[in-house]
Amino acid sequence: MRVLVIGASGVIGTRLVPQLRQRGHEVTGTSRTPGKAGRLRALAAEPLMLDAPDARAVREAVAAARPDAIIYQSTALAGLSDFRHFDASFAATSRLRTEGTDIMLAAAREAAVARIVAQSYACHRYARQGGPVKTEDDPLDPTPPAAARQAFAALTHIDEAVTGAGRIALRYGSFYGDPGDGWPNLMRTRKVPVVGDGGGVWSHIHLHDAAAATVPALDHGGPASVIEPHTSMSTINSRSFRCVGVC
Repeated sequence: MRVLVIGASGVIGTRLVPQLRQRGHEVTGTSRTPGKAGRLRALAAEPLMLDAPDARAVREAVAAARPDAIIYQSTALAGLSDFRHFDASFAATSRLRTEGTDIMLAAAREAAVARIVAQSYACHRYARQGGPVKTEDDPLDPTPPAAARQAFAALTHIDEAVTGAGRIALRYGSFYGDPGDGWPNLMRTRKVPVVGDGGGVWSHIHLHDAAAATVPALDHGGPASVIEPHTSMSTINSRSFRCVGVC
């Protein structure tokens, strides 16, 4: 297929593009800055400058790429370290998950793109009931923490907008595995707080595994397969959003 990866220069995108190429797909990858075009070419993707909240630019990019599928991985998480002011830290990403998602879906409709896979997120979003391992059928928290309400609402938007259009939203765990990954340093410097009695679970997934779990979703014109922990695949399920990693 011809696949347009929006956000291809990010930590997931740069692992996703080679795996798509290995499966024989032609890839056009977008970045917000021209300096990343060379890296995308080195990954055998056709680079394209794109600002995801620019509706006209997105329509033109989708029309020019003529994709059979779009993978939406657009975020603004580089250098993120302030989790006390959650909504403020995630404001740019929340815009990409709301306004950017709507723009992408509209452009896809105009170009009759049948397959769309979008990045969502699982951690911290579920109601505080039942066991520590959640499934797609577990309810989300109806009253998220005040400092994260806007960010959680943006995630709900991308879930509902993408699945409402009959497409696939993947709920990932928190990413790790980048050479510049800040998690070890944040833990060493005690910048990751212990909440309550410290008995909570924070699910993570390696970036390579997240990309490996995303590629097979393109094989399904409708709902994706359930993603088990790591990259093992289960049978096709009737739901349209999936947990990737331990949710």
